[in-house]
Amino acid sequence: ARAALITTGGIHLPSQPPFDMEDPDGDAAYREIPGDIDPQSITITHKYYDHRDADADLNVIFPLAHFRDLVAQSVIGGLGPRHFGFMGHIDAGQVEILRRRTAPEVAAKLRADGVDFAFLTPA
Repeated sequence: ARAALITTGGIHLPSQPPFDMEDPDGDAAYREIPGDIDPQSITITHKYYDHRDADADLNVIFPLAHFRDLVAQSVIGGLGPRHFGFMGHIDAGQVEILRRRTAPEVAAKLRADGVDFAFLTPA
């Protein structure tokens, strides 16, 4: 089976726009994280949880190293070519954007990538 990771921990690449911390209803957008990424190059933008532990060890919210180990041990067949980062603080109108637009977009991308299951890590 092929897996992908999804987190609501606010992760993104430094080259990607940070999540919107000004809108009190959050940010329903997502960031694509390449499957071959060096986890050290990932940053977190999220003011609605204390992410000091995740800053010290990204596997707390984005267990990519652990899933790479599962592939190496043949526990799972592989990882998708990309993973996804969301910001978990989503309220009011942002919920509808997530439900109607961004979640279906990510689901379609996961299907196109041949992903059999997604592992969600909430922050």
